[in-house]
Amino acid sequence: MSITAEKLAADDRFFEAVLLCANEMLAIYRESPRIASIFAAQQRWLMAHAGFALHYGYPDGIKKGLYSGRFVEFVVANKIASRNTAAAFMQEMLAYRFLKPASGQSDRRTRLLEPTETAEQHFLKWLLAHLSILDGLDGGKRLERASADLSTIGKIQPLIAKAIIETDAVRDPGSTFNLFNWANSGGLVMDYLMSRLPGFDRSKERTTLGPVSLGEIRAQFMISNTHLKRLLSQAAEMGSIGWEEPPRKGDLWLSRGFILEYWNYQAAKFAVVDAAAEAVLSPAA
Repeated sequence: MSITAEKLAADDRFFEAVLLCANEMLAIYRESPRIASIFAAQQRWLMAHAGFALHYGYPDGIKKGLYSGRFVEFVVANKIASRNTAAAFMQEMLAYRFLKPASGQSDRRTRLLEPTETAEQHFLKWLLAHLSILDGLDGGKRLERASADLSTIGKIQPLIAKAIIETDAVRDPGSTFNLFNWANSGGLVMDYLMSRLPGFDRSKERTTLGPVSLGEIRAQFMISNTHLKRLLSQAAEMGSIGWEEPPRKGDLWLSRGFILEYWNYQAAKFAVVDAAAEAVLSPAA
């Protein structure tokens, strides 16, 4: 039986997994900043999963296949982005060579597309990192089974995408999480802040990170000073982050509510990944 989000959210051991996941995502970003930036904002992350799932075969009874018109209609129908934003995303993925025309096309009326090897390798790293963290929680063999037959990735990903798109706890975890995750590079900034947590005591209103350099954040994630300050100022106005000394001086702290939003989001996401992995990788599957 797969692990539920409720069980993960109630398990203090999962806190260490949350921090490990934050560091894993930062490591992937540092290795491939351009492609990792696709996953650094909620809207783009959802569109990337949608594109992969349509290519591999979204579990909707329709044959697999990714092309611009289908992608745009799917994104709009699932309230991920506007028609113009979806179309622009497809063009960007082609320009950056994360998508390419599919080989061996028989239907000249439809220009089928497929992820490039670079895009597939990046998603593979994302998925295997999550499977490894789940294995660390219960001693499972998800990573071993997936690595032994990489063709299973094309079966797992559509299940993940469908569940992510249909799960409110993943798409709308809370106001502060949404503030960061809908901003360009905001998800990376949030991962970075969470990775700095020394621990988490649920009984405390705040958890102090220590001194945090805004210059270091800007340099790491290619975010402008204006954009970063606006993002942090909005979070501060919400009471979700703050500094011991104004203005932006001394140790930085995160509120309990903000940390729990991140924790609950991770719990919901890992539960989705675990359910998909169990459906494909379990011996009885």
